Amino acid sequence: MPEESRVLDIEALESAIENLDIEVFQSTAEDLHYADLASVFQDLEDDEARSFFTKNINLASFPQVLAELPDALIEETLQRFDESSQREILRKLIDDDRADVLQDVSPEARQHYLAMLKPEQQETTRSLMRYDEDTAGGRMTTHAARISLGTTAKSALEILRKYKDSTQSLARIYVVDDQGRLKGKTRLRELAFTPWDTLVDDIMDEADLSILASTDQEEAAQMFSKYDMTLLPVIDEYDHLLGVITHDDVLEIIEEESTEDIEKMSGIAGEQSEQTYLNTSVATHFKRRFPWLLILALLAISSGYVMLRFEHILSHIYLLALYLPMVVAAGGNTGGQAATMVIRAMSLGELEAGSTSKVITKELILGIILGAILGCCIALITLFILPIFDPPLPEGVPLTTFALAVSIALGAQITTSTLSGALLPLGARAIKLDPAVVAAPAITTLVDISGMVIYFTAAQAILPAVV
Repeated sequence: MPEESRVLDIEALESAIENLDIEVFQSTAEDLHYADLASVFQDLEDDEARSFFTKNINLASFPQVLAELPDALIEETLQRFDESSQREILRKLIDDDRADVLQDVSPEARQHYLAMLKPEQQETTRSLMRYDEDTAGGRMTTHAARISLGTTAKSALEILRKYKDSTQSLARIYVVDDQGRLKGKTRLRELAFTPWDTLVDDIMDEADLSILASTDQEEAAQMFSKYDMTLLPVIDEYDHLLGVITHDDVLEIIEEESTEDIEKMSGIAGEQSEQTYLNTSVATHFKRRFPWLLILALLAISSGYVMLRFEHILSHIYLLALYLPMVVAAGGNTGGQAATMVIRAMSLGELEAGSTSKVITKELILGIILGAILGCCIALITLFILPIFDPPLPEGVPLTTFALAVSIALGAQITTSTLSGALLPLGARAIKLDPAVVAAPAITTLVDISGMVIYFTAAQAILPAVV
């Protein structure tokens, strides 16, 4: 659907809801993607409008809409339907979506909704709910195309034909033994274009890539990206095939993990909200932003203490105040760059536990080079451009000595900040913290304090008027 046409249909749907026009609503809703329907529904603030939506939506398409809604709206939305409609919606949900939906409702409602499912659906849903939502098992669907060892190509196609509607994808067909353990994989085209009496054992490839159900979902996304996968089989500790993770699951994982890292690097605490920015309450925004702001505000007092501690230096050479913001900001910038690069490498699985020394060496060398070159640049600017403005230097303090002190302080600040920016994420991982949590907020405060200490210490050691 062209973008312009889609936008017009969304506007028409919103107008139909506002005017309580059933005919226009139903005809327009049929043409919209379920993700657009979910977006429209969660943006409705009026209770009457939401009731109108749920009373007139086609139940055949609503299970997909429900799976797209934020956690906070799931139970409230289901309660708007009668019990018969609830049963129909829950039974039509894909198994992994159903497990996610039921994990988002209250324990009492969960038991009530589980009782509405068919026995085999109950068993599948309960097995999926054993895994946390952010694990491979929590993301997988059990509707994987599978055939047994010893099956001929003809028999395999007949088996797959029976499950063509329920199987999530036929891009890969997995071969299991009589215990359900994953042994290999093949493709539909290989089954279709091989002699009927050929055993799948002879045409399958070894299933060399799989993931444990208890593994974090981020690792699953990394495997998809690294190995250009279409489907990722999920197994238990005994190699039993439990299900598969599909490409759409991976897209959601990447979005969630990226959002989480961005929020944590910005000092936003608490659990990530699935609701849109405008639909998230002011109170929720406040709760997530305030803690880090308070902590950083209290830590920033340390910077003020450093200023008081070295007040006599500023009183002797007030020109030092001109360069202080630059030195502090340069440290924050280089530390932030180093932290970003290290966190990215960790997220992509490029840094193993034993690579800390290599990271330290690389960032130390880089910090020294950056600090030396930037220090020289500032020294040249101080010597050849600053005199134009007739700087107020006290008698007995040569401009060359002043430039040397500033450049050394800047070089030391950049070197230490670069090293700190790399070490903080590595240290956080070592103590089982999310590296993104300590990145921007902690580095900013740390380099502010260290920058002032380095700057005034260098000035005190080098400039003769403040020895």
